[in-house]
Amino acid sequence: MKKSRLKRRQSRSSHPAKRLRREPKQRQQPNAITIVGIIKMTSRGYGFVIPEINEAPNDEKVADIFIPPQYTMTAMNGDKVKVEVLPEVPEYKNDRGPAGKVVEILERSRSSLVGEVISGHKVRPINPDFPGEIDIYGNARGAKRGEWVEVKLLESAGRDGFRQGTVAAKLGRAGEIVNDLNAICSEYNIPDPYTAEEDEAAAAIVPRDIEREDFRKVFCLTIDPHDAKDFDDAISLHPSENPEEVEVGVHIADLAAYIAPGSKFDREAAKRGFTAYLPGRTLPLLPPKLTKLLSLTENEDCPTHTVMLTVHRKSGRVIKSRRVHGLINVNKYLAYEQVQDFIDTGEAPNWTKKFCNQLAELVEITRVMRAYRLREERFLSLDIPEIRVLCDEKNNKILGMERKIQREANELVEECMLAANTAVAIEMNEKKIPSIYRIHPEPVAEKIDEFNDFVINTFGLIPGNLANRIECNKFLDSLPDGPIKPIVLSAFLRSLPRASYFNKPQLHFGLGKTHYLHFTSPIRRYTDLTVHQQLWELSANGRLKSNKSMERLAERCTELEKNNDDAYYAASDRMKLRYLEEQLMNNGELLYNGVVARIVAAGMMVDIQDLGIYGFVPLENLRGNFKRYGDILKSYNGKKVFRCGDFIQVQLSTIDFDKGSAVFRPSEN
Repeated sequence: MKKSRLKRRQSRSSHPAKRLRREPKQRQQPNAITIVGIIKMTSRGYGFVIPEINEAPNDEKVADIFIPPQYTMTAMNGDKVKVEVLPEVPEYKNDRGPAGKVVEILERSRSSLVGEVISGHKVRPINPDFPGEIDIYGNARGAKRGEWVEVKLLESAGRDGFRQGTVAAKLGRAGEIVNDLNAICSEYNIPDPYTAEEDEAAAAIVPRDIEREDFRKVFCLTIDPHDAKDFDDAISLHPSENPEEVEVGVHIADLAAYIAPGSKFDREAAKRGFTAYLPGRTLPLLPPKLTKLLSLTENEDCPTHTVMLTVHRKSGRVIKSRRVHGLINVNKYLAYEQVQDFIDTGEAPNWTKKFCNQLAELVEITRVMRAYRLREERFLSLDIPEIRVLCDEKNNKILGMERKIQREANELVEECMLAANTAVAIEMNEKKIPSIYRIHPEPVAEKIDEFNDFVINTFGLIPGNLANRIECNKFLDSLPDGPIKPIVLSAFLRSLPRASYFNKPQLHFGLGKTHYLHFTSPIRRYTDLTVHQQLWELSANGRLKSNKSMERLAERCTELEKNNDDAYYAASDRMKLRYLEEQLMNNGELLYNGVVARIVAAGMMVDIQDLGIYGFVPLENLRGNFKRYGDILKSYNGKKVFRCGDFIQVQLSTIDFDKGSAVFRPSEN
């Protein structure tokens, strides 16, 4: 019926403005409470409206409003909407707080999006925050099924609630890695690579002079991933005048010497915000030749911005710190794997005895630093393995998957970087230097309640008071090793607020710190570069950026970081599906071990940790007839039951690119 009405509307006029009506307002109930806010949509079709201002009577705090799928109108993620709070009746009862319906769309968050043509006049958005489909009007510019297109959204919408748009450009056939990445970069507005001319201009920058302290004769090394593309931090170790103390140096590439505030590449870096690391494509914050010039290269003299930490050998407490501009010469570049092998075995072929002794001392110092920080700050330990897709960027081929876990070699570097970031944050706050701080709010009660309900009902675990860091760590430490642990940790991580940037120091809940910022990665984060620039201007008696500037910059960098993360996950998920498709075509039967993570009406979601994905097992892929009873699936004869937490071996069945999911069946089928 809808299709026939759609065809009649199309035949009346070829001009969208003539055939489309203005988005109608929904009829409001008398005396209904209305809220204005920003809607956040989910891939399942429902959304949440975050109130823009407090409009509740008696100044009561307004919770986020849950919007069921049937009441979203044509709202899309990020739109400013007016919502009518629904009455508290059983029809609208839910576990997510007050429910509401969108009665008016006040302002669209965007004018276009990218999606795949799935039929002659329908496009499915690549961004999971935009559920549903877009109806295409007018000339489709020759776009065919299976092609990526950019869609310009129409401000108006039909009475049937269709989201509508016109094809602005074709972006290539979906399924080819280059086109998939191009589509993702277009959707998330990831800037293009620097041009060859820009690269050459950046490499020709003459650095500014400043007085430097000479560290070239001290033990100094870099430790990075084996596939690292830039080297912006190094660590040194040397004795203190007090034998009970030791000095740990954290040396960061002195980027502010090359990038002055307001310069061409400073403005360009500010637009980008961060280096975008997508599987198969790296889009740097700064031109590659400048990054290479700045990298702390083995056996070369390199300018640095250095934080010297005086550490008590026995307790691991950082007694004091000082910050200087320095000059280093890295003794050796090491990969994490090399350092970890040395930690595990105590042996290192081709390394001198002196070098081994110095590295062993550094390992021991960072161990006691971490132990001290755990005792005093009670940071949260959320070591969740990451499954990365390995791609050949030059040939645009997927090479395989890699399981990345946090080991002691990673912790060694992390400990030094955290200490340096903290020392700089304390200094900038004490000296009242406008800055950008990294903050992480305490958990929201509603989110923690949802998590508690999940782990209690699903796994029978009793979390306790997770708003209390001591209780939180006690619960996290009590989780037994095994397949269930990553599921619980992932769910807990999702229940926490995102870390963000702010122009004043505040609590970082995950780290247990009250003064923290990002200083140690200026080559890939503009926030760090800004901190470096402020400190350079302080040393050179230059002009500091204002607190107001820092406030605006912190807000923008928070948005850019989330956007980069969303682009990474979209690309990673897409590449994983492409990898599985190749494996299915080449190898036939693919078996994986998984854990039932969630029971849904249409089947069950299985956590497949070797792939880092949730696979979907639909009811029709189960042998026999099954029905959902709350959090279990039970066969009609009662002989077979699937519960959350059950171990299951599954076989890859198909890849559903339209829904962005891998479909499995139990191997016993």
